[in-house]
Parts: sequence; structure tokens; C-alpha cells
Amino acid sequence: MGYQHGDEPPCNSSANRTFYEVMEARVARRQFLMGGLATLATGLIGGGLAAKPAQAQDAAPSLLGFKSVPVGFEDRVVVPEGYRFQVLAPTGTPISGDMPAPRPGANTGAEQEHQTGQHHDGMHFFPIDGSSADGLLVVNHEYIEPRFLHAEKPAYKGQSFNAYGVAFDAEGRRDDDEVRMEIAAHGVSIYRTSRQGDGSWSVVADPRNRRITAATPVEIGGPVRGAAHVRTMFSPDGLRARGTLNNCSHGVTPWNTYLAAEENWAGYFSNTDAEHPREHARYGVPRSARGGRFAWHLARSGADEYVRFDASARAASAVEDYRNEPNTMGWMVEIDPFDPTATPIKRTHLGRFGHEGVVFAPAVPGQPVVCYSGDDARFEYIYRFVSDEAFAPGQTDGGILDRGTLYVARFNDDGGGEWLALAPGRNGLTPANGFADLADILVNTRLAADHVGATKMDRPEWGAVDPKTGAVYFTLTNNTLRTQAQVDAVNPRAANNFGQIVRWTYAGGDHTAGSFSWDLFVIAGDARNSVVANGATLNNDNIFACPDGLWFDAQSRLWIQTDMGDLGPAYEGPLKPFGMNGLLAADPATGEIKRFMTGPWGQECTGVVGTPDGRTLFVNFQHPGAHATAAQFAAGDYGSGFPDYNGGPPRSATVVITKIDGGVIGS
Repeated sequence: MGYQHGDEPPCNSSANRTFYEVMEARVARRQFLMGGLATLATGLIGGGLAAKPAQAQDAAPSLLGFKSVPVGFEDRVVVPEGYRFQVLAPTGTPISGDMPAPRPGANTGAEQEHQTGQHHDGMHFFPIDGSSADGLLVVNHEYIEPRFLHAEKPAYKGQSFNAYGVAFDAEGRRDDDEVRMEIAAHGVSIYRTSRQGDGSWSVVADPRNRRITAATPVEIGGPVRGAAHVRTMFSPDGLRARGTLNNCSHGVTPWNTYLAAEENWAGYFSNTDAEHPREHARYGVPRSARGGRFAWHLARSGADEYVRFDASARAASAVEDYRNEPNTMGWMVEIDPFDPTATPIKRTHLGRFGHEGVVFAPAVPGQPVVCYSGDDARFEYIYRFVSDEAFAPGQTDGGILDRGTLYVARFNDDGGGEWLALAPGRNGLTPANGFADLADILVNTRLAADHVGATKMDRPEWGAVDPKTGAVYFTLTNNTLRTQAQVDAVNPRAANNFGQIVRWTYAGGDHTAGSFSWDLFVIAGDARNSVVANGATLNNDNIFACPDGLWFDAQSRLWIQTDMGDLGPAYEGPLKPFGMNGLLAADPATGEIKRFMTGPWGQECTGVVGTPDGRTLFVNFQHPGAHATAAQFAAGDYGSGFPDYNGGPPRSATVVITKIDGGVIGS
């Protein structure tokens, strides 16, 4: 399939400039080639730092009061001295219904619909009545590893399966209940969790606990609601859809609801038509009869809830088949965690692409709502939405996201940038150029961004807004396909194994402004090929690669998570010196960075959020053991023992971190 870990096949063939080309123009090519990153840093790094003498920065009390942990090479979780952790709600934990217990190899698809899903990702803690000891934890489940989900079943146990392998019968069909379980292991978990008397956290039964899966009925909201693009046999009027897929990061609205991102969803479908419509082709819907991932459309029964993943034209019209089913994916999905009767809504004005998540600028009463989202694939874009209506605390709800303007970013050589509107009649988005109306633009967001000349980025992932300065930070994880001829100012390296973090600000702090100023907060790597905003290079206390998750706490610590792929003890390659994925903390004002935590073999560290008092931190470890080969799996070697270490398959889980003295995390 041509996947890079956490990515989809590259689909952007436009001639738009890359971020690397922008950076190259900002720092002369000859200087860059002769001076390396030290020269590059002169023009690109640290422009947003306060202009303080070095002595004053050194004298200031550090925001990072913990001792950095070493690079991790073991199959375990490591936290700093003075901290402790526990595991919470790993895959299969009962949260709703009759609370079905995990039974390896024996759980049914119906039971999985009441248990936490697989591959935990973005999440948020919603306090109950403002409490820091009691709240609803909402957790995304990005994708699945069928071999671990079904590890004890006869069709899998002792057989050779890689991370995406599934079992077929002699006729090339899949077991219905296995497919139902896999669909249920996707989506979102919502459950109450409370701190107990001994300081540990537990799942608590509550009427609000529930699962939202890849089969849950949802509403389509915004300008695409009712459009011809989303009419299917399930919803001939185009008002509804089923489920949410590949939920990576998330967002939290100013009105206290949750937004789940639909990221690499295209590979769940199959389309064997000789010619793909542009809304399939530009997003990478596979052309194979099997599809790109789990072949759910090949379930033995041929039931409608499974056939919908076959997006081929099978009938005379779109309302008689599922050719439009992929168009119902790729959105941000709003969920009210406190109302179990509320139907999730796909907010289509935020655009359709590989959403990593969404981050909101501080909401100001009487001003528009502004949010940002990255399209996590190589050479894709960063977007902004500005509402038409003003924010009114206590009155505004998700409907404000249905009316406004979606923009895409263009980064310029001089350290400036601009937002290009994706709206009818603007920037050439006209019927004559192939964009019939707003719904057409939004369903084909990537093509619209191509057309207006946005800057192609190195996998833009999580975003975060500094609560003190209002600066916007985005991780650009990596892009090994970028050539030397494609480099630019904001994507400064060819064959970019290590990634970087870009940030931008606005004159007067106005997030609705049409232009911005940007620099790089850090170019990741080891001591030889990294630069930090304070002009230093990374060292043994903080080398890292492939920044992914990003979150600011209330004290303005920037928490950085890494996703270098499925690394295990036998890994040999450019990422070997960085060990296992983990979590770092940074002080944006000084550029200081420290490594806070490392995790077990094969995992991705993702999803980070704290309680309001800052004394508890929730972090997810996704896909431990994913590096295990098919031969290892067949031999009963699952790559990692996390979190149970009992010889069974590994499970994704949330880790709860507290300070032994009860203090604020990171201080």
C-alpha cells in the first residue's frame, strides 16, 4: 500500500510548493549546504522567543522541575524519580451494559460494543462538577490489530499474521462476528473514572458510559448535509451516516463537547471500478477487491452493515449502493459526553481530509470561534476555520461550526504566511474550475487546497495553542519521501526521518487575521542534526524524533509525544538512537526540553491530558508489540507484554501518572 507508519499512501500530485522549498528560499541554498542546521537556525529558529539575555534565561526558575529519564530500550514504562503510574482501562475493559468481562478468544462482537476499544489515541478528561478526582474520560480508538484482538481463536492462534492480517475462509469470506468485533473496537469510549481512597483511579459504572463505534448512527451536519455526495442506500436523503473511523486525535470545544477526528479512513473501503471519482482518488481509496485494511465488506453474510464498505458502483444510482460511503468519512465528529441520548454529528464545514485532530484558539465572547486542523499525510496541508457567528458563553453550541469559512495555510519565504479561503467564488473555486458549490468544495477539501496554492507539509499532526502567548504550535512528524528538490523553509530536510515543530503568531493576537508570522520551535533529531528554539542542539536528556501528540497544560508546559513507528529491540535504522517512543515536556519561553517518560516495545505514545488541578496526567500507549513479525506471532511471541506481562497478547491502555508528593505534574 505504500504506507508510512501512521500515514496513508501519498495522494497529492499537485505542483504546489512544499514547506521545504519555502525554507530553502528563506535561507540561501549555499548557506544551508555549507553551514548545515546551524546556519539554517539563523533564519528559521526561535523568532518567537522573548528577547532576553542568556544570563536572565538561565537565572529564571525552570518550568520543568523533574529529572529527565534516559532513552528507553526496555519493554516497560519509565517515569521520573518522584513519580508513579498505574494502568487504566486497557483494551477490553467493560464500561457499559452488563459490563462483560474480557474473555480472550471468547468475547463476542456484541460484548466488544460495551468494552474499551483497541489502539487508544487522543482523549480528554471532562470534570464532573469541576472535580479533579471525578470525571468522564473520552478516548479515541484509532485502528485495530486483528491478530491481537482474536489471538486465542483457532483461526489465529499459532498462525502467521502481521499487524493487518485477517483470516478468510476457503471461499475468501470473513467471519461475521469477527468483523462485528473489529468494527466495535474502533470509535470512541466514554466512561466515568474516579480517584479512589488509595490514590488509584478506577472505571466507575455510570449511565453516561458508552461506546461510539464504526457502526453507531450519526447525523451529517453543516453544508454537506443532504448533498448528493453523501446520499447512500442507508440514507437516501443524505442526512445520516453510520459510524466514525480511524479516530486519531481530538478536540475540545469552548462549549465543553468532544470532537473525534477521522484520519486514515480511506483504506477501510474497496472500489473496483475502472475509474475512481475524484473524491475517492484524491484520498487514496484502494482499487483492490480486498480493500486496503480489514476487508469488512467480505463478511460471509453479506449483511448491509458490512457491504457498505464496498464503494464500487453496484447499481443504477448512488441511493441503491454505497459508492458514496467514503464521502461520509473524513470529518470531525462532535460528541456530547454528558448526554448519552445525543446523536454524534459530523461537522462538515471543518473540511474532509485525514484529520489528525482540531485545536481551538481561546474563545472570546463577542468574537468568532477559530480552530485549526492538520491533514496527517505526506505533502498535505494545515487548515483553519473561522465562524460567522460570535461566541456567546452558555448559548453557543456546535451549530456555530456549520457556518463560517474554511481556510488553508500558505507559508511564505520571508517568515510570513497567509490563510487562503476555501469558499465558493474565492481563490478560483468556481464551477468553471470544477467546484460547483460549498458542499462540493468541502467534500473535495484536498483538491480545493491544491487549487488555491497551499503549502505542502511534512505530515501535519497535532496542534496546540499556548495559553500565555496565543502562539499556535503544530507537529510535522516526518516525511521520508521528500527529496532535496522539494525542501522549503518550514520543511527543511530531504528524507526527513525526524520531523519538526512549527509555530505561528498574529499581530495583536488576532486569530481571525488573514496573515501570520512563523518560525520553527525545534528541528528534531540527535545532537548532530537538531536545533532548538534557544539555539542549542538536543542532547541525551531530550533527543527525540517524529513529534506527534502536542498539548499545553495550564502553566504553559508544552507536552510532546513521539511516534517513530513500531520500534522493537531488534530495530536497526536511523531511529535506533532514540529508543522507544515517549513523552517530553518543553518550556516555550526558554526552549528547554526534557524527556519525561518512555514506553514499552512497539508502542506509540499518544493522547495526553491532565486534570484541572494539574496533579494527574493521563497518557495513552497504542499498539504495543506491533513490531512483532508474522513468524513471531505464530510462535506465541507477541512483541511486548504490556500491560499485563502474563504471556498473553499486549493491549493498548491509558497510563495515569501522579507525583508521589501530590504536586503538579512537571513542576
